[in-house]
Amino acid sequence: MTQQFYVSPEQLMKDRADFARKGIGRGRSVIVLACRDGIALVAENPSPSLHKLGEIYDRIAFAAVGKYNEFESLRQAGVRYADVRGYSYAREDVTARGLASVYAQSLGAVFTAESKPFEVELVVAEVGETPAEDHLYRLTFDGSIADETGLVVIGGAADAVVSALRDSWSRDLTFPEAIRAGVASLQNDGAAGQPPHRLTPDVLEVAVLDRQPGTTRGSRRAFRRLAAPELESILTDGGDT
Repeated sequence: MTQQFYVSPEQLMKDRADFARKGIGRGRSVIVLACRDGIALVAENPSPSLHKLGEIYDRIAFAAVGKYNEFESLRQAGVRYADVRGYSYAREDVTARGLASVYAQSLGAVFTAESKPFEVELVVAEVGETPAEDHLYRLTFDGSIADETGLVVIGGAADAVVSALRDSWSRDLTFPEAIRAGVASLQNDGAAGQPPHRLTPDVLEVAVLDRQPGTTRGSRRAFRRLAAPELESILTDGGDT
């Protein structure tokens, strides 16, 4: 009869965490930052169809890094949760905090009970009527949840991106200014002394949560994905959205 090797719970959790971190670290960074016009989401993503950024509900967006099949299943579950809650109660009852709590429970259950944790890191963003009412929730592979202020960077060289972004970001930026700051920081995410790598619109995925969608676009839905021509105009000509 073969005898199974004993692994302490502490070592098991550490091994799972290290495994998940390595998978997430291989992904390209995603930036979510609040500004005067709303919330901008900027990601390095060469795929035109496998999106890292998505809409969950009227004023709520989703950003993720890691394994696509895993975070896409979470995004779809979030859409179903929001639709059912909004229909059963009221649209105002669908909040980023409630959605983040559901995600935290799901990620925590997988991390502790399954043989392999999800290799994902998420941000749930909700744009408010004023900048003070914006909400950014960061969720990690083990179900940990953090209420962030102003900006969040996940995946890849997150620390380098944050360092590059700190000097150029403020809550008073417009959407074009925030997007340019985000792209510039992604271009400078390499090691110290390394030259920046240029990011063109075809390798970028950018979306916004408009603070006043009813006024600017006549819709209650705040999420809008920027097409390549509009993004090219913002990056090269300093155009406004």
